[in-house]
This record gives sequence, C-alpha cells and structure tokens, in this order.
Amino acid sequence: MDWTPRGQRLAVGKTQQRTEDISTTKLFIQMGLSLSTWLHGRKADGPPSSSCALRSLAVPISSRLEVILNSSPVGPGDSHSRWSSVHCSPHVRLSASKEEARRSPVERSSDGVRAEKGVTGGLHVWEVVWMPNHRGSHAVLGISRQGCPLQALGYNVLVGGDIQSWGWELQTNQIWHDGQNRGAYPEKRGRCCNEAESSSQRTQPGSLLAETPLPIPERILMVLDADAGTLGFVVDGYFLGVAFEDLPRGVELFPAVSSVRGGACIRLRYLNGATRDPPALLALCGLSIRRHLGPRRHNQTDKLPLPPALRRYLFLVTNGYIRKINEHTGT
Repeated sequence: MDWTPRGQRLAVGKTQQRTEDISTTKLFIQMGLSLSTWLHGRKADGPPSSSCALRSLAVPISSRLEVILNSSPVGPGDSHSRWSSVHCSPHVRLSASKEEARRSPVERSSDGVRAEKGVTGGLHVWEVVWMPNHRGSHAVLGISRQGCPLQALGYNVLVGGDIQSWGWELQTNQIWHDGQNRGAYPEKRGRCCNEAESSSQRTQPGSLLAETPLPIPERILMVLDADAGTLGFVVDGYFLGVAFEDLPRGVELFPAVSSVRGGACIRLRYLNGATRDPPALLALCGLSIRRHLGPRRHNQTDKLPLPPALRRYLFLVTNGYIRKINEHTGT
C-alpha cells in the first residue's frame, strides 16, 4: 500500500505528465525538423524553378524592342506567318494556312522547314509554339539563309548545322552554327555553369545547375535585328539576351526549325516589326505610362488626365491587342 499523501502523489503525477508532454513535443519537433530537412533536400535536389531561373537570366531590352512587344500584333494570315511548302523536308506536312508544320513519324531522319518569307532589314519578332513533349532530341529553332539544308539522314542538328543557319537546341540549351556547338544560351547561364564546375562542385545545387538544362516552355519569341545582325529569344516575357551576333546584313533571313521527333507540331506567327528609325514619341509616352501602371492596370488608362490622342493610342494598344488575339484563336 502507498502511504504517500494524496496531494504529493497528485503533484508527482502532474510532474510526470508534464515530462511526458515535453518529451512528446520534442519528438514532434524533431520529426518536423527531419521532415523539413528532407523536403528542403528534395527541393534542392530537384531542378531550379524555370520562372525564377529565367527572371535571374533576363537582360534589359531596348525601347525599340519594348515598343514592339507592347504593340498590337499584325493580323492573322500575314505572309510572314507562313511556313514554306517548297523549302521544307519531304517528311514535313503543312496545315492549310501554312502556319503549322508537322513532322511525319520517319526513323533515322532529321527534317526541317523555313518560313515562306524572310526579312533583309529592320527589327522583327516571331512567335513559335512548340510543345515540350513534341520536341525530343535535336529540337532546333533559329534562322537560315536561302540554301540551308532541310533534310538529312540520321539524327542531326540541321538549323545551325552549316554556315547558312544559326540555331538554338531547346533540349540542351546549346547554340549551333556552321556545324559547331557554340556554347550554352543564355550566356549568363553558361557562365554560372562554368563557375560551378570550376569550383569543384562545392555545393550540390551548383553542380545540378551545370548538369540540368533549363526547361523551355512551349511559347518562344524569336527576335531578329537584321540591321544590327543579332538574334535573341524572349521566354516567359524575359529577354534572354543575344544568342548570335555578326549575322550577315542585307541578305534575306528566314525563321527555321528542325526536328527528329515523329508528330512534332510547330506553329509560326509573325507578331510585329519596326524599321531602324527610333520609336515615335507617342509610342514612347504610351510605353512609359503602361510601365508605371503595371500589367494589372493597363485597362485603367481612361481614368488618367491625358491628351485625347494619347488616350486613344493607349486604348488601341490595350483593346486592339486583345481583339486581334481573340480573332486569331477563335475565342
């Protein structure tokens, strides 16, 4: 029989209960820390976020390009939006509008197509829609001159495979010209990868950055400045810089793609262009206003105390863009 006073037994019981509660709490905390560490490790082990990576790799753009990117696109059916039914591999089939090219399921063949109409001067932007699961290896996007080969045996880089073409291989993020790999694009990413490798892979995320290609979404904007002789790309709204420079001037250059994947479907659309003249003052004023408003308030320009001409311009830029996109997509 326990002769310990009842009050003392209760006090001891409460102390033991508190000790057990504290032990249980510590156990849950340790489990939580272990889970957090595991999740953090899983996040670090995985590839970096595409959007975050693109944001960190973006470079500033000229006001000339920014005006184009913020302008209404040309109407559907523009001649610059068509693939060529003549200058393409026999294994490539075009849609009735010629805006869509589809590669037939042929083995051991590399097949390409270029646009029906090229440019010799000015700044131009095309949109290329190419779903990631329709790419496979050797999925190349770029530009070419008239004589670029568009079919070859085996699995090869066609656009960028000779002296007449320049291409960006989307799966590996490598750029090609004259049959040679010219390094990683974006260039800043290539520098980061080289620094990670030269530092003996001190941290795991750094080594993964060097090994893991940047995922490229389905919609890519190709920016060709035929006056300056440069080619670059915009992805997710971020300009990734110049991929190629010293392009030939005064000769016709065409958007071009090549693929080895059966069923690959690639859509081309010309968005807009500009001459080498500086942007109009009206366009620069509208750009400055839209930049300060931010994307979420672009439709509120009618509330600003602006001159009628500038207000009309902003209305056309905002509502004209939406209307033309809807007409093109059929929504």
